[in-house]
Amino acid sequence: MRVLGIETSCDETAAAVVEDGQKLLSNVILSSMDLHAQYGGVVPEIAARSHIEAIMPVIDQALTEAKCSWDDIDAIAVTYGAGLGGSLLIGVLTARTLAISREKPLYAINHVVGHVYANFLTSTALPGYSMRAQQPVFPMLAIIVSGGHSQFALFQDHFSYELLGQTQDDAIGEAFDKVAKIVGLPYPGGPSVAKAALQGDAYAYQLPKAKVGRYDFSFSGLKTAVLRLAQAEIGESYNFPSTKLPQRLSVAQKHDIAASFQRIAIETIVDKAKLAYAEFQPASVVIAGGVAASSELRRQLSAALPLSIGYPDSKLCTDNAAMIATLGYFHVKCGQPIADPYSLDIAPNLSM
Repeated sequence: MRVLGIETSCDETAAAVVEDGQKLLSNVILSSMDLHAQYGGVVPEIAARSHIEAIMPVIDQALTEAKCSWDDIDAIAVTYGAGLGGSLLIGVLTARTLAISREKPLYAINHVVGHVYANFLTSTALPGYSMRAQQPVFPMLAIIVSGGHSQFALFQDHFSYELLGQTQDDAIGEAFDKVAKIVGLPYPGGPSVAKAALQGDAYAYQLPKAKVGRYDFSFSGLKTAVLRLAQAEIGESYNFPSTKLPQRLSVAQKHDIAASFQRIAIETIVDKAKLAYAEFQPASVVIAGGVAASSELRRQLSAALPLSIGYPDSKLCTDNAAMIATLGYFHVKCGQPIADPYSLDIAPNLSM
């Protein structure tokens, strides 16, 4: 069975074809990141306009790279939430139109759950991918860490899961973006902070870990602590504007702040993962979302847990349609409801 996935929840216009929920046949992503970088974050109107221009060429390219015609596609899966309203609308309307015109069943996919299913891809003929050796088994602990989400979920089976905890304010990826801005590193913050951290001392500064619920998170206090630290390092008060910090901080200070922040942010996730593993004894642990590409997270997690963890290729951690198509396959396999192509609506605030 071959499923076409469509993903437009934020600034990436993506389409992919996945076979039998495990083989990646194509994975096309066109990002408008360069347009947003000058603003230090995603501008929803710019993202939506970019999707309009790119959506059909990206889908056509995905079919071409998969060596598929529409006759080879058995279903269409599309992200309908969570995400930016305008961005989601382009993907959903396109998928609805194609489902009607091509007479294909349509499946509405939760973007956050979709990230988890990047871990079920195990093979591809596409160059440049390092795939997992096998699919995870249940019960499965999913650690979802991205720019918009920080959540722990325990999966007993497909579509049977319990949300153990989540962030009470900023997601970890959002904190990386804000810290990068404080010290003057380029957007997006995750890769920038990780790169700077390689040249810094992760123990140069002691930063706090939030004390919240057993499996909940809070990163706003850590972000504020970094701001106060940066102000103190240049001898200024709390009233000193954050926009002027980058020009006053030395390169060494930026590297040390980045390294110290990254260590504490990742430790916050790993500490909770150790607790969850001890309590629930899952058969497998997976990480998902953009921050799952972090080599520091992978290093700390592998060292902390007593089981072998299979990691998805980093290109399958950030927003992509392969994960949407993969979850779409399991919607079909497990008999989940087919979406009505004449009425499917977006759900920007959709949660797990």
